[in-house]
Amino acid sequence: MRFDSPDVARIAGLDEVGRGPLAGPVVAAVAVIDRGAAGRKLLKLIDDSKKLTLGGREAAYDAMVASGIVQFGVGEASVEEIDRINILQATFLAMRRALQALAEPPDMVLVDGNQVPAQLGCRAEAIVGGDGASYSIAAASIFAKVTRDRYMATLAKSFPGYGWETNRGYGSAEHLAALDRLGPTPHHRMSFAPVRARHAAAAESI
Repeated sequence: MRFDSPDVARIAGLDEVGRGPLAGPVVAAVAVIDRGAAGRKLLKLIDDSKKLTLGGREAAYDAMVASGIVQFGVGEASVEEIDRINILQATFLAMRRALQALAEPPDMVLVDGNQVPAQLGCRAEAIVGGDGASYSIAAASIFAKVTRDRYMATLAKSFPGYGWETNRGYGSAEHLAALDRLGPTPHHRMSFAPVRARHAAAAESI
């Protein structure tokens, strides 16, 4: 892990979660860590969200919020937007919204992946595998993941049977079986093939 370019005063990490699921929004987060105030105890909690356990992500999220030295913004694009403009463009939209949610704009943004969204409003650089190389991107990945997971767990209470509290909307066997049995909900991405096919089959059976 690194703190990135020391010659840039205010660096933000930007990451997203939720491009692959069949249901729910795509969520992006941006994080700015006060490099002068960040201590080892906090930094040890920060890693690529995919490498952390559920408990590890929650602990890191809560510690970063409580510390007051990590500023963050979260943005999302809805299922309707995903279906209308496609998942890639919806992801970029969520990223721009996350940056707009920051109280103070950064001098530079490091984006996880190989593409930089247009119209970010500041200097930006894409880093493949950035969530495993940059503290700021890793922090953003945790904010995005925890935010989306909590939202899907809440949705699961209103739409039981799909297993969203555990599969988070991804196409698990349980989720696909529920789609066959119950059909899609308003929170499903109709432009995604597994949902579209089951919706068409249900319509034909009427």
